[in-house]
Amino acid sequence: MQKLSIIIPAYNEKNTIEEIIRRIKAVELIGIEKEIIVVDDGSKDGTREILKNISGIRYIFHEKNLGKGGAVKTGFYNATGDVLLIQDADLEYDPQDYKELLVPIFNGEAEVVYGSRFITGKPHRVFNFHHYMANIFLTFISNVFTNLNISDMETCYKLFRKEVVDSFKDKLESKRFGIEPELTARVAHGKWRVYEVGISYYGRTYDQGKKIGWKDGFAALWHIVRFNLFR
Repeated sequence: MQKLSIIIPAYNEKNTIEEIIRRIKAVELIGIEKEIIVVDDGSKDGTREILKNISGIRYIFHEKNLGKGGAVKTGFYNATGDVLLIQDADLEYDPQDYKELLVPIFNGEAEVVYGSRFITGKPHRVFNFHHYMANIFLTFISNVFTNLNISDMETCYKLFRKEVVDSFKDKLESKRFGIEPELTARVAHGKWRVYEVGISYYGRTYDQGKKIGWKDGFAALWHIVRFNLFR
C-alpha cells in the first residue's frame, strides 16, 4: 500500500473547498491510500468553519496569511505519504487526473511529475491571452536557468516523491506564488528525474476569485533568478 498526501493550500475559498474535497475523495486509486491535508492560510470568509465539519481530512490553521508558499511548506512538513501532490482549493484542476499523474512515479520512471496545461488534448478553458503569454514567458526563462524543458512551470499540479521534498523543504523561502519557480529550481538543482503529464484545466476569472496578478508575474522573474543563481 502506497500513500498519496494531497496538500491543499486554501485562502478564502468557502465557495469551493467542500466541493474540491468531495472530488478528491471520489477519485479511486487502487492500492493507494489518500491523505488529505488542508492548510487554511488565515481565511476570513468562513473557510475554516467549513473545514471543521468535513470528515476524513486533516486541517491546519495559520493564524495569519503567509501566502501559498507558506501554506505549501506547512503541508510538506505535515505530510506522511510516499508521494506528495499540491492541489489548489479552487476548481481549476481536476483530481481525476491523479491517476495519470502518478503513473511515471509508480512505474519507477520519475521522482517528480508536473501536470501540464499546454501538452494535452484534454478539455481546458480558453486562456486569457496575456495570462497565457506570461505563463509561456516565465516558463521559458525558468528553463533557461534550470536547463529543464518544462512546458508549464506555473502549473498547480506538482508531484514529488517524499525524498525529493525532504531534500529541500528546510530551504524553502517563498511565501507567495514565488513557490512555483522556487520548487522548479530546487528540483533542477537536485537533478531529479522530471516527467510531464497533460491535464485538464478549468480556469476561473478574477470575479470568480482568482488571486494571482501581474505583480506576481514580475516577482516570479526575480524568484527565477534568485533561486537559480543565489541558492
